[in-house]
Amino acid sequence: MIVRIAAVQYLLRQIHDWSGFENQVRFIMKAAGDYKPQFVLLPEIFTSQLLSFMDTTDVREAVRNMHDYTRRYKDLMQELAAQWNVHLIGGSHPHLTEDGRLLNTAFYFTPTGEIYEQDKIHRTRWEREKWNTDAGDQLRLFDTPFGKIAILICYDIEFPELARMVCEAGADILFVPSCTDDRQGFLRVRYCCHARAIENQVFVVMTSTVGNLPVEGLGLHYGQASIITPSDFAFARDGIAAEGTPNIEQIIVAEVDLADLESNRLNGTTIPLYDKRKDVYEHPVEVVKVK
Repeated sequence: MIVRIAAVQYLLRQIHDWSGFENQVRFIMKAAGDYKPQFVLLPEIFTSQLLSFMDTTDVREAVRNMHDYTRRYKDLMQELAAQWNVHLIGGSHPHLTEDGRLLNTAFYFTPTGEIYEQDKIHRTRWEREKWNTDAGDQLRLFDTPFGKIAILICYDIEFPELARMVCEAGADILFVPSCTDDRQGFLRVRYCCHARAIENQVFVVMTSTVGNLPVEGLGLHYGQASIITPSDFAFARDGIAAEGTPNIEQIIVAEVDLADLESNRLNGTTIPLYDKRKDVYEHPVEVVKVK
Protein backbone atom coordinates (compact mmCIF):
# COMPACT_ATOMS: atom_id res chain seq x y z
CA MET A 1 0.00 0.00 0.00
CA ILE A 2 1.31 3.42 -1.00
CA VAL A 3 0.70 6.10 1.65
CA ARG A 4 1.21 9.80 0.98
CA ILE A 5 2.19 11.91 3.98
CA ALA A 6 2.48 15.68 4.45
CA ALA A 7 4.34 17.24 7.38
CA VAL A 8 4.01 20.94 8.18
CA GLN A 9 6.74 23.20 9.51
CA TYR A 10 4.42 25.63 11.29
CA LEU A 11 5.58 29.25 11.69
CA LEU A 12 4.74 30.84 15.03
CA ARG A 13 3.92 34.36 13.89
CA GLN A 14 2.30 37.04 16.05
CA ILE A 15 -1.50 37.00 16.08
CA HIS A 16 -4.01 39.20 17.89
CA ASP A 17 -7.02 36.93 18.34
CA TRP A 18 -8.44 33.48 17.62
CA SER A 19 -9.30 34.39 14.04
CA GLY A 20 -5.62 35.03 13.31
CA PHE A 21 -4.80 31.49 14.41
CA GLU A 22 -7.75 30.01 12.52
CA ASN A 23 -6.86 31.83 9.31
CA GLN A 24 -3.27 30.58 9.41
CA VAL A 25 -4.34 27.00 10.10
CA ARG A 26 -6.90 27.07 7.29
CA PHE A 27 -4.27 28.39 4.89
CA ILE A 28 -1.69 25.76 5.80
CA MET A 29 -4.24 22.95 5.65
CA LYS A 30 -5.38 24.04 2.19
CA ALA A 31 -1.75 23.99 1.06
CA ALA A 32 -1.28 20.51 2.52
CA GLY A 33 -4.65 19.23 1.34
CA ASP A 34 -3.95 20.21 -2.25
CA TYR A 35 -1.30 17.45 -2.33
CA LYS A 36 -4.03 14.90 -1.48
CA PRO A 37 -2.15 13.09 1.30
CA GLN A 38 -3.64 10.39 3.48
CA PHE A 39 -1.95 11.82 6.59
CA VAL A 40 -1.06 15.37 7.65
CA LEU A 41 1.16 16.05 10.67
CA LEU A 42 1.27 19.36 12.57
CA PRO A 43 3.87 20.15 15.28
CA GLU A 44 3.78 19.79 19.03
CA ILE A 45 2.07 22.65 20.94
CA PHE A 46 1.71 24.75 17.80
CA THR A 47 -1.38 26.13 19.55
CA SER A 48 1.02 27.97 21.87
CA GLN A 49 0.70 30.67 19.21
CA LEU A 50 -2.49 31.60 21.09
CA LEU A 51 -0.32 32.89 23.95
CA SER A 52 0.62 35.85 21.76
CA PHE A 53 -2.68 37.55 22.65
CA MET A 54 -3.14 36.10 26.16
CA ASP A 55 -1.94 37.44 29.50
CA THR A 56 1.28 35.54 30.20
CA THR A 57 2.32 37.33 33.40
CA ASP A 58 1.84 34.01 35.16
CA VAL A 59 3.08 31.47 32.61
CA ARG A 60 1.65 28.43 34.35
CA GLU A 61 -1.77 30.03 34.61
CA ALA A 62 -1.62 31.17 30.97
CA VAL A 63 -0.87 27.64 29.78
CA ARG A 64 -3.76 26.28 31.83
CA ASN A 65 -5.99 28.95 30.31
CA MET A 66 -5.17 27.61 26.84
CA HIS A 67 -7.60 24.86 27.74
CA ASP A 68 -10.37 27.41 27.16
CA TYR A 69 -9.64 27.11 23.42
CA THR A 70 -9.74 23.31 23.33
CA ARG A 71 -13.30 23.09 22.01
CA ARG A 72 -12.63 25.61 19.22
CA TYR A 73 -9.37 23.85 18.36
CA LYS A 74 -11.09 20.47 18.11
CA ASP A 75 -13.96 21.85 16.05
CA LEU A 76 -11.55 23.50 13.61
CA MET A 77 -9.34 20.43 13.19
CA GLN A 78 -12.34 18.13 12.87
CA GLU A 79 -13.78 20.34 10.13
CA LEU A 80 -10.49 20.52 8.22
CA ALA A 81 -9.85 16.76 8.40
CA ALA A 82 -13.26 16.20 6.82
CA GLN A 83 -12.90 19.01 4.29
CA TRP A 84 -9.58 17.74 2.96
CA ASN A 85 -10.33 14.03 3.50
CA VAL A 86 -7.18 13.46 5.55
CA HIS A 87 -6.16 11.74 8.73
CA LEU A 88 -4.92 14.78 10.65
CA ILE A 89 -2.50 14.47 13.54
CA GLY A 90 -3.26 17.95 14.81
CA GLY A 91 0.01 18.59 16.58
CA SER A 92 -0.55 18.74 20.31
CA HIS A 93 -2.44 21.05 22.62
CA PRO A 94 -2.38 21.53 26.41
CA HIS A 95 -5.72 20.72 27.96
CA LEU A 96 -7.24 19.97 31.35
CA THR A 97 -8.71 16.61 32.24
CA GLU A 98 -11.84 16.23 34.34
CA ASP A 99 -9.67 15.65 37.41
CA GLY A 100 -7.68 18.86 36.80
CA ARG A 101 -4.50 17.43 35.29
CA LEU A 102 -2.83 19.50 32.57
CA LEU A 103 -1.74 17.19 29.74
CA ASN A 104 0.16 17.80 26.52
CA THR A 105 -2.03 15.78 24.18
CA ALA A 106 -1.81 14.95 20.49
CA PHE A 107 -5.30 14.87 18.97
CA TYR A 108 -5.85 12.68 15.92
CA PHE A 109 -8.78 13.60 13.66
CA THR A 110 -10.17 11.26 11.00
CA PRO A 111 -12.00 12.33 7.81
CA THR A 112 -15.19 10.79 9.18
CA GLY A 113 -15.22 12.89 12.34
CA GLU A 114 -13.67 10.66 15.00
CA ILE A 115 -11.20 12.16 17.46
CA TYR A 116 -8.52 10.10 19.21
CA GLU A 117 -5.91 11.13 21.78
CA GLN A 118 -2.32 10.34 22.70
CA ASP A 119 -0.89 12.05 25.78
CA LYS A 120 2.79 12.88 26.07
CA ILE A 121 4.30 10.35 28.45
CA HIS A 122 7.72 11.84 29.24
CA ARG A 123 7.96 15.51 30.24
CA THR A 124 11.01 17.66 29.63
CA ARG A 125 12.41 19.85 32.39
CA TRP A 126 10.81 22.85 30.66
CA GLU A 127 7.39 21.24 30.83
CA ARG A 128 7.80 20.30 34.49
CA GLU A 129 9.37 23.53 35.70
CA LYS A 130 7.90 26.23 33.43
CA TRP A 131 4.53 24.91 32.28
CA ASN A 132 3.85 22.46 35.13
CA THR A 133 2.22 19.86 32.90
CA ASP A 134 1.38 16.35 34.01
CA ALA A 135 2.55 13.11 32.38
CA GLY A 136 0.36 10.74 30.44
CA ASP A 137 0.43 7.03 31.19
CA GLN A 138 -1.23 5.22 28.27
CA LEU A 139 0.39 4.32 24.94
CA ARG A 140 -1.91 3.66 21.98
CA LEU A 141 -1.69 2.03 18.55
CA PHE A 142 -4.20 3.21 15.94
CA ASP A 143 -5.25 0.69 13.29
CA THR A 144 -6.16 2.94 10.34
CA PRO A 145 -7.18 2.20 6.73
CA PHE A 146 -3.63 3.25 5.77
CA GLY A 147 -1.59 1.19 8.18
CA LYS A 148 -1.07 1.00 11.91
CA ILE A 149 0.27 4.20 13.42
CA ALA A 150 1.44 5.54 16.76
CA ILE A 151 2.12 9.06 17.99
CA LEU A 152 5.18 9.77 20.13
CA ILE A 153 5.34 13.43 21.09
CA CYS A 154 8.84 14.93 20.80
CA TYR A 155 10.74 13.78 23.94
CA ASP A 156 8.89 10.46 23.88
CA ILE A 157 10.83 9.36 20.77
CA GLU A 158 14.03 9.59 22.86
CA PHE A 159 12.91 6.56 24.88
CA PRO A 160 13.40 3.38 22.80
CA GLU A 161 11.01 1.42 24.99
CA LEU A 162 7.93 3.26 23.71
CA ALA A 163 8.75 2.81 20.03
CA ARG A 164 9.59 -0.85 20.60
CA MET A 165 6.26 -1.41 22.36
CA VAL A 166 4.13 0.00 19.54
CA CYS A 167 6.25 -1.62 16.82
CA GLU A 168 5.97 -5.03 18.44
CA ALA A 169 2.21 -4.35 18.46
CA GLY A 170 2.40 -3.77 14.69
CA ALA A 171 3.09 -0.07 14.05
CA ASP A 172 4.03 0.84 10.46
CA ILE A 173 4.42 4.60 10.91
CA LEU A 174 5.45 6.66 13.94
CA PHE A 175 4.34 10.29 13.96
CA VAL A 176 6.52 12.63 16.02
CA PRO A 177 5.17 16.16 16.49
CA SER A 178 7.93 18.17 18.13
CA CYS A 179 8.89 21.59 19.44
CA THR A 180 12.54 22.41 20.15
CA ASP A 181 14.30 25.68 20.86
CA ASP A 182 17.75 25.14 19.39
CA ARG A 183 19.74 22.93 17.04
CA GLN A 184 20.98 20.62 19.80
CA GLY A 185 17.45 19.96 21.01
CA PHE A 186 16.21 19.44 17.47
CA LEU A 187 19.01 16.98 16.71
CA ARG A 188 18.31 14.95 19.83
CA VAL A 189 14.83 14.32 18.47
CA ARG A 190 15.92 13.91 14.84
CA TYR A 191 18.72 11.44 15.55
CA CYS A 192 16.40 9.40 17.76
CA CYS A 193 13.87 9.28 14.92
CA HIS A 194 16.55 7.72 12.71
CA ALA A 195 17.53 5.29 15.44
CA ARG A 196 13.93 4.19 16.02
CA ALA A 197 13.41 3.75 12.25
CA ILE A 198 16.43 1.45 12.05
CA GLU A 199 15.82 -0.46 15.29
CA ASN A 200 12.19 -1.18 14.49
CA GLN A 201 12.18 -1.12 10.67
CA VAL A 202 9.44 1.50 10.69
CA PHE A 203 8.68 4.81 8.96
CA VAL A 204 9.01 7.88 11.18
CA VAL A 205 7.46 11.27 10.38
CA MET A 206 8.71 14.26 12.36
CA THR A 207 7.86 17.93 12.23
CA SER A 208 8.51 21.03 14.32
CA THR A 209 7.42 24.56 15.06
CA VAL A 210 9.63 27.26 13.54
CA GLY A 211 10.11 30.97 14.17
CA ASN A 212 9.64 32.65 17.54
CA LEU A 213 7.25 34.81 19.52
CA PRO A 214 8.23 37.50 22.06
CA VAL A 215 5.99 35.92 24.68
CA GLU A 216 6.79 34.89 28.24
CA GLY A 217 6.77 31.11 28.45
CA LEU A 218 7.94 30.58 24.89
CA GLY A 219 11.39 30.81 23.39
CA LEU A 220 13.11 30.52 20.07
CA HIS A 221 12.19 27.59 17.85
CA TYR A 222 14.48 25.49 15.69
CA GLY A 223 12.73 23.03 13.45
CA GLN A 224 12.73 20.92 10.32
CA ALA A 225 10.24 18.35 9.06
CA SER A 226 11.41 14.97 7.82
CA ILE A 227 9.98 11.66 6.63
CA ILE A 228 12.44 8.97 7.67
CA THR A 229 12.78 5.39 6.46
CA PRO A 230 14.80 2.36 7.50
CA SER A 231 18.32 2.33 6.08
CA ASP A 232 18.36 -0.39 3.44
CA PHE A 233 18.24 -0.89 -0.34
CA ALA A 234 14.45 -0.67 -0.66
CA PHE A 235 14.36 2.83 0.78
CA ALA A 236 15.55 6.35 0.10
CA ARG A 237 19.24 7.17 0.16
CA ASP A 238 20.36 8.20 3.65
CA GLY A 239 17.05 6.90 5.02
CA ILE A 240 15.29 10.20 4.26
CA ALA A 241 12.26 10.18 1.98
CA ALA A 242 11.81 13.96 2.37
CA GLU A 243 13.03 16.80 4.55
CA GLY A 244 12.37 20.52 4.71
CA THR A 245 14.61 23.54 4.80
CA PRO A 246 15.21 24.36 8.47
CA ASN A 247 13.39 27.23 10.14
CA ILE A 248 11.03 28.37 7.41
CA GLU A 249 7.30 27.85 6.90
CA GLN A 250 7.07 24.84 4.64
CA ILE A 251 5.28 21.58 3.88
CA ILE A 252 7.07 18.40 2.87
CA VAL A 253 5.36 15.51 1.11
CA ALA A 254 6.49 11.96 0.38
CA GLU A 255 5.01 8.58 -0.41
CA VAL A 256 5.99 5.47 1.54
CA ASP A 257 5.22 1.89 0.58
CA LEU A 258 4.03 -0.35 3.40
CA ALA A 259 4.76 -3.41 1.23
CA ASP A 260 8.44 -2.42 1.16
CA LEU A 261 8.35 -2.20 4.94
CA GLU A 262 6.83 -5.65 5.32
CA SER A 263 9.36 -7.16 2.92
CA ASN A 264 12.28 -5.46 4.65
CA ARG A 265 11.22 -6.77 8.03
CA LEU A 266 11.49 -10.32 6.69
CA ASN A 267 14.28 -10.07 4.11
CA GLY A 268 16.27 -6.94 4.91
CA THR A 269 20.06 -6.80 5.07
CA THR A 270 19.50 -6.85 8.81
CA ILE A 271 16.21 -7.60 10.56
CA PRO A 272 16.54 -6.08 14.04
CA LEU A 273 12.82 -6.24 14.74
CA TYR A 274 13.08 -10.05 14.68
CA ASP A 275 16.69 -10.58 15.71
CA LYS A 276 16.08 -9.44 19.28
CA ARG A 277 17.58 -11.60 22.06
CA LYS A 278 15.00 -11.25 24.79
CA ASP A 279 16.50 -14.29 26.49
CA VAL A 280 19.64 -12.22 27.06
CA TYR A 281 17.89 -8.92 27.82
CA GLU A 282 16.14 -10.50 30.79
CA HIS A 283 19.43 -11.40 32.48
CA PRO A 284 21.07 -8.98 34.91
CA VAL A 285 24.26 -7.34 33.70
CA GLU A 286 27.41 -9.08 34.94
CA VAL A 287 29.75 -6.54 36.48
CA VAL A 288 33.39 -7.55 35.98
CA LYS A 289 35.99 -6.01 38.27
CA VAL A 290 39.11 -5.12 36.30
CA LYS A 291 42.40 -5.13 38.23
